[in-house]
Amino acid sequence: MTFAESAGAGGPVPPAGSVSKSGRRSRAPLLAVCTGYFMVILDVTIINVAVPVVGRELSASVTGIQWITDAYTLVFAGFLMTGGALGDRLGNRRVFCSGVVVFTVSSAACAFAPNARFLIASRLVEGLGAALIVPGSLALLQQAYPAPAARSRAFGLWGSMAGIAASAGPLLGGLLVSTVGWRWVFLINLPVGAACLALTLRHVSRSPRDADRALDWPAQCAVVAAVALLTAALNEAGRRGWSDPAVLAGVGLAASAAAAFAVRERLAGSPALPPSVLRSRAMSGGAAIGLLFNFGFYGMAFTASLDFQRRRGFSALDTGVALFPAVAMTMFASVLSGRLTRRTGDRPLVVSGMLLAALGLAGWAAAGADPAYPLLVVPMMAAGFGTSFALTGSTATVMAAAPAGYAGASSALFNTTRQIGSATGVALAGSLLAMNTADAAGLRTSMAIGALAYLTAAGLARVCVPSKHRDA
Repeated sequence: MTFAESAGAGGPVPPAGSVSKSGRRSRAPLLAVCTGYFMVILDVTIINVAVPVVGRELSASVTGIQWITDAYTLVFAGFLMTGGALGDRLGNRRVFCSGVVVFTVSSAACAFAPNARFLIASRLVEGLGAALIVPGSLALLQQAYPAPAARSRAFGLWGSMAGIAASAGPLLGGLLVSTVGWRWVFLINLPVGAACLALTLRHVSRSPRDADRALDWPAQCAVVAAVALLTAALNEAGRRGWSDPAVLAGVGLAASAAAAFAVRERLAGSPALPPSVLRSRAMSGGAAIGLLFNFGFYGMAFTASLDFQRRRGFSALDTGVALFPAVAMTMFASVLSGRLTRRTGDRPLVVSGMLLAALGLAGWAAAGADPAYPLLVVPMMAAGFGTSFALTGSTATVMAAAPAGYAGASSALFNTTRQIGSATGVALAGSLLAMNTADAAGLRTSMAIGALAYLTAAGLARVCVPSKHRDA
């Protein structure tokens, strides 16, 4: 039985250009999907260097400047599960393309924003578009590349997009702001979004739909509230401190919403994800590994960026160049892991990748209070290589554990936990840096905690990641 038939689509899905005339699997679907994913993740980081200029030109308050950044992140993280559920019900290609349209149009609105309030509102809509794009991206790759080896390579390149976009964002943002102005930070999304939409419609096959599955709106609202409240609390923790009443209240409300979601899932006739799937070691363990390595990588990127600019006096462009060693390693590691997984299975790659990344961050922490930049190149390369090397296997683990018809929801779960890991890593790093402004103690502590997170992920991988996959 085909994936489409088992999902209730009423028959196999036509290839729609996913296989070339020579019989080889085309790379066009991979290019289409990764273009959309890269655009989404780039928007998380490219805005950081532009925000001070935006605030001055639009006369935004400090709170307004914060919301220009946070509005996108909150909606993006909060609505990922909803985007995944909609993809499974309406078809992942349809929802993915809708997200690209929403994201591109809202980017144009951001670029021409006359004031800060309009820009913040447009960023909220942009985050919604991102939440529709990301869950469907993995589901579409799983659909386009059914062979395990080809799928692993596709997942590896998909994963490398996050590291490249996160690290290239400050460099590209600084270049655009210093040459053509901050509005081009958003205008650049227009041609990219148009190309992504055209490639997807031409080369990605239509996805199976399960229109009979009801959307459990109480559960969706609960998970939106839980993720949005937690992300907001973590963002504020980096600025206000972890003992601030607003931060504690946000964490408490997020925990209450998460508990409500768990209760609702037990009672729902059509849950967002079947409880049996959530209880599987592959699904829950893969999601936890994703949280931990995002915690380590984005915490490293954030602290390194601040250290280079504030303590070492680097410009935004110089900072982007300084972070390039980590970026270069992510692409190389993703290609290599995609090729090796057929021989070794996923578990050795995830374990070795996490151990290497842990060694890199531990080396940074042990390098001293004021190490010369050349001494940090190898630790950055190790962290970037190890994270990307492990991402392929953990992604494949989660997607292989997804039951037929739940690819979008499983992708959403994996990416939601990764967003929580990113937000936690950045918030904790910000707090540590704020508490230790006189020397590099905060940075070294942050790197040590990131190394511990990587080690924990390696331990989980030994237990939860299967060495060989059985496709669901």
